[in-house]
Amino acid sequence: MSILARHSEFFKDMFSMPQPESPCDDSETNMARILKAVNTDGIPVVELYDTAEDVGNLLIALYDGPTFGCNDQEDFRVVSGVLRLSTKYIIEGLRTKALEHLSAAWPLNIKAWDMREDLARSHETDVASSGSHLYPHPIAVINLAREVHAPSLLPAAFYDLSRYPFSHIFEPTEEEQTYRTLPSFTSNLSVADLQRLCLGKEASQHAITSLITAMGSSQYVRSAQLSTHTRKPSASGVCVSAAACRKDFSELVDLATQHYLFDRERGCCDPLYVAEELGQLKSAEFSECKSCARSLEAWATREREKMWKSISVWFRLDYSGDTSPRIA
Repeated sequence: MSILARHSEFFKDMFSMPQPESPCDDSETNMARILKAVNTDGIPVVELYDTAEDVGNLLIALYDGPTFGCNDQEDFRVVSGVLRLSTKYIIEGLRTKALEHLSAAWPLNIKAWDMREDLARSHETDVASSGSHLYPHPIAVINLAREVHAPSLLPAAFYDLSRYPFSHIFEPTEEEQTYRTLPSFTSNLSVADLQRLCLGKEASQHAITSLITAMGSSQYVRSAQLSTHTRKPSASGVCVSAAACRKDFSELVDLATQHYLFDRERGCCDPLYVAEELGQLKSAEFSECKSCARSLEAWATREREKMWKSISVWFRLDYSGDTSPRIA
């Protein structure tokens, strides 16, 4: 049994079909079929309509085992082709491995997302990278996920795309055009996915406003209201100075409002990033009131987890089945 038949239900069934020994029918239709099935040396030939690069990468993965890279743009060229053909030709084992690999860059849990973001930021600040993007364009990932029925890749891809200004999505710069040039990349989203993007982008920006507003409420320094102490070392988890901490939080809210809502600095479209930043504004290591600093960090962690779970709702992604998500 050939390696293709061993791994692919599609090729297993195809190769098990009886082959014609000789052209017994002189009709033009039958002759055309036979000429396509047999070459001049009498060897059966299967005509594929896939790119040579994708077929080559698929065969390498089957014969030598998949050796995927670091989920960068070049790696995506290889893995996306392998995933596309392993889905098309029902090679379940290879499809599973390709999806698991892509899930490291487009994950379903926030811990993996944070690891992904650390790698992306490190790459962008690396002198050798010249500020280039590490990962493929999220539109390419969304369209691939649609093509191969892999909805698990969609939440992270939609969230990543929502961080782009609309001008960069619809009128990309020359550098971004190069960044988006991939064999598997279709430049346009479907109408339904474009609607999802607009709704989700609006929801994520609203989440930032709500987040900053919530930080100024008393619930995050509630322990301060229970304390009558003045400035003393805090070892009991109770605020050492309610008035001072309320003033600090008020100043932090003003700072965050100016930075993320008015100045529109980095993170203005990235609520997960904003929450991470807010949680570190009153560092427990340097703050005189360690209790409130830790409370702020814990609050930011909880908010980030809630927002991560809300991404599917923001972008109207429905997982009622294994088909592509639909507008709710």
